[in-house]
Amino acid sequence: MEKAFKALASNPRRRILNHLAGGPMTVGEIAAKFDMTLPSISKHISVLHDAGLLHRQKRGQEVIYSIAADSLANNLYAFLTPFCPEARALAAERKLTPPDEEEVQ
Repeated sequence: MEKAFKALASNPRRRILNHLAGGPMTVGEIAAKFDMTLPSISKHISVLHDAGLLHRQKRGQEVIYSIAADSLANNLYAFLTPFCPEARALAAERKLTPPDEEEVQ
């Protein structure tokens, strides 16, 4: 979770995620939305990917990036659970339910 929050601390990386919220994009498509060099954009994308916030899919010679929404949501949920009474109750309930019973339900 620490890598995710460090990645999200950067305004350009949050902007990249915002652009990717509209759908998958190549590095070139992302770079076209910024006034910075392609290597700088690539570095920001690498940080987001290493933090588990982006999916990378190779299509021919292009690499397509998309948001790893499940990872982002899980990180934020884990962080916010202590502050939300409903989330704390759900987390406590999950700890009480054995894994085998969850599969049957």
